[in-house]
Amino acid sequence: MAVYKLSTAGGAGTARTNYNSFLAGNPTFVATSYESIATATVGPGGASSVTFSSIPSTYKHLQLRVIGRTDRASSAFDAFLIKVNNDATSANYTYHYLNGDGATAIAGQENGSYGGAVVYRIGGATSPASVFGTAITDILDYASTNKYKTLRSLGGVDNNSSSPTGEIYFGSNLWLNTSAITSLVIVPRTGTNFVQYSQFALYGIL
Repeated sequence: MAVYKLSTAGGAGTARTNYNSFLAGNPTFVATSYESIATATVGPGGASSVTFSSIPSTYKHLQLRVIGRTDRASSAFDAFLIKVNNDATSANYTYHYLNGDGATAIAGQENGSYGGAVVYRIGGATSPASVFGTAITDILDYASTNKYKTLRSLGGVDNNSSSPTGEIYFGSNLWLNTSAITSLVIVPRTGTNFVQYSQFALYGIL
């Protein structure tokens, strides 16, 4: 099959080049690259926090990937907080969220309710054994010093048909500070500890 590309140089109806592909002559598409910065796995006895420090400023964005569960009592679900640069001032955070369980959807917005960016949804103590939730958070323009920082998250947990069956979450947080992000401190929102085998991985996006 011949593909003709047209040019206004000789009129739109004049074929200039004969190609074998629609892609020929176009700039090469380069997919986004992710580079591992650091990882952490919680050991026996749990961990009250996980910290990524001395984050290099050489990337465009960051991505945090979490497979987690906490010891939150009397609940199948929990969330976690990301304290940007270890900032625990509630007034410096605001977020919007949308979550659902297959039957009911909830949307909302909160200002200054927690001392960190809120990310749903991971497992709590009453989730079935070995059930962990997952969450991916993109931290945009983290090295900028002239804008507030946006954190965009997608997460969820599946309780293998147990009641409650599970939840999925999409949300965005704003850290009301223009400083470059150099560290992240991650803590359970309600529980005391992340349980053993919870995993955290930080990536730089080129």
